[in-house]
Amino acid sequence: MMRWLGRVLVRMTGWRREGAAPRAELCVLIAAPHTSNWDGFYLIALAAAYGIRVDWMGKESLFRGPFGGVLRRLGGVPIDRSRASNAVAAAVDRFREGDRLMLAVSPEGTRGSVQYWKSGFYHIARQAGVPIVLGFLDYARKRGGFGPTIQPTADARSDMDRIRAFYADKTGRHPERQSRIRLRMEDEAGQES
Repeated sequence: MMRWLGRVLVRMTGWRREGAAPRAELCVLIAAPHTSNWDGFYLIALAAAYGIRVDWMGKESLFRGPFGGVLRRLGGVPIDRSRASNAVAAAVDRFREGDRLMLAVSPEGTRGSVQYWKSGFYHIARQAGVPIVLGFLDYARKRGGFGPTIQPTADARSDMDRIRAFYADKTGRHPERQSRIRLRMEDEAGQES
């Protein structure tokens, strides 16, 4: 039922799926670019259309009030953004406890432009020993889906170069809000050299 509903919603809104569903049963899914509240709707609809369950991290305040329970049933995982290291540790624990988890993370951490992507997705994948799947929404072409899968290495800059190359031609709903794709630790590593 959910798969049928997802396909209907995607088709009705003029969107199309692109790329094959990830094969990894345990993975971190980058959900980018993130410039609009509509991104979450399309993420859930596209996942349903692919026939996969995606758990997604969202700010804790989204889960208050009457829709909190619905958002949790749709895969929402509340995150206290004031405690980033706890969010990473909790996510790593979830991977170690389960045999199936696709955890979507928006590295921008907000719908507005930021100087750096948050590195939590990278740390979660490395510490849990799971791959990173490059998920996307491209509003310019009305396409959404999945790109390559990357196994993170100890070379964050090289891994991020591959990620930057993939997202270079993806456009968010509000292009002026798109963030540059860079982790703070890339610049900090350059300063240490």
